[in-house]
Amino acid sequence: MAGGMGKRLQPSTSIISKHLFPIYDKPMIYYSLSLFLLSKIKNIIIIADQDNLKLYKKLLGDGSKFGINLTYMCQNKAEGIAQGILIAQDKIKNKKVCLILGDNILYGNNLMKELDLAKRNKVGATIFAYYVENPSDYGVVKFDKKFRVEKLSEKPKKFISNYAIPGIYFYDENVVEIAKNIKKSARGEYEITSINKAYLKNKLLNVHLLNRGFAWLDTGTLDNLNSASNFFMAIEKRQGLKIGCLEEIAFNNNWIKKKDLLSIIKKMSKDSEYAKYLSKLIS
Repeated sequence: MAGGMGKRLQPSTSIISKHLFPIYDKPMIYYSLSLFLLSKIKNIIIIADQDNLKLYKKLLGDGSKFGINLTYMCQNKAEGIAQGILIAQDKIKNKKVCLILGDNILYGNNLMKELDLAKRNKVGATIFAYYVENPSDYGVVKFDKKFRVEKLSEKPKKFISNYAIPGIYFYDENVVEIAKNIKKSARGEYEITSINKAYLKNKLLNVHLLNRGFAWLDTGTLDNLNSASNFFMAIEKRQGLKIGCLEEIAFNNNWIKKKDLLSIIKKMSKDSEYAKYLSKLIS
């Protein structure tokens, strides 16, 4: 899901989706797409408004340069995250689905392990929980004393819990039928929390806690955008390794070969630090 108005980032988002903003050295959506590649998911649908879909297609093409299959679908009017399930229902019906927000940036040790565990779950839904200082900005999960899920709430005005739900969700084959039966919220949106509540009601909701070894970065404000860029710049400069590099992950997955990397590099400027990094992968 790469729609949304990005109202807090206007006027910049008046002309381009925030998911195309650079986070350090690559577009924001690279970080979200990297979660799919790390999860070994190759068939991906990008949902956005018509104007920005053209830009995503120009940036990513059909996905073959990353060894993936990209399909593009239009969200004419932004009416919530769960609307994406309805838009894509003909393509995802009777299939297990992973839904990720285009501005969802996760980083941490054992991330691949957490994604793999969620993907392997065959029944119900699997979401994540992450401790934050400002839970009212997100969907929130409340646990009982034994850390069993007690309640879910979307952007609660009253304090419920410090555990926010990051924008990555794994669902079984029943998610389309569940999405068809939810109604718009008071905000006029099809809330993803409503889908999660349906799974919770049927005792089919799994929640994985992300500990302090993970970073979940919010990019909803200008300050947070700058903080995210500085965060990844510091790590990449220190390690000499890139985060969210789709070409590298695809290469490590054996989805593309050296000749494919060379083809990508040739299309980039010789002065590009990103291209120089890809060249190191080959050498």
